[in-house]
Amino acid sequence: MYDKVYEKLSYKFNDVGLLEQAFTHSSYAHECETNSNKHNERLEYLGDAVLELLISDLLYNQFPDFDEGQLTKFRAGLVCEPSLAKLTYEAGFEEYLRLGKGEENIGGRYREALLADVFEAVVGAMFLDGGLQCAQTFVHACFAEAIENPVSFDQFDNKTFLQESFQKSSKIPLNYVISNESGPEHKKKFTAKVEHDGKLLGTGVGRSKKEAEQNAAAEAVSKLGLN
Repeated sequence: MYDKVYEKLSYKFNDVGLLEQAFTHSSYAHECETNSNKHNERLEYLGDAVLELLISDLLYNQFPDFDEGQLTKFRAGLVCEPSLAKLTYEAGFEEYLRLGKGEENIGGRYREALLADVFEAVVGAMFLDGGLQCAQTFVHACFAEAIENPVSFDQFDNKTFLQESFQKSSKIPLNYVISNESGPEHKKKFTAKVEHDGKLLGTGVGRSKKEAEQNAAAEAVSKLGLN
């Protein structure tokens, strides 16, 4: 059943139940399993920590001239939600997801956040089944191209980087506000502001709300000297 998955992972699970759990969304467990906790959220939690460790170690050794801020920003761009979702989709893992009917009907199989969670859950499952070296081989293979051909830091996920920077010293979340929309319907421009504890950190304009928020975060990163 999972032969194609094993081929992508370059690894065959000893406990196939771990892999099945990594592909099981909570909606499926609540609808179809007698044990409603038999889903991938705990594996996702573990995989998130394992992935951060492996990417941190990889970047630390690969880029000896980068300072802490550059390493943190690079890592944030690599392990952000869109990046992990893309890797999951490219591997074809969405075909194996077990979703509840409601989640399936609203397009959950292709939802970015859900796919990113699956990638982390698979990493967590590999760590439990084969150890750190097993997970490391898979993670290195997934990110090899991005690390060998790093894009400009400006293209990284500035929202994630900004959030991680503030989480170190504050429990107050960042707040993004779309302050203006202009232009015709087919060519709209959005203006976004990012604030923290009532203080304006940055402003950005984009062709979508998401792009405007990213640009606002980029301005905040630059103004605060985090890059």
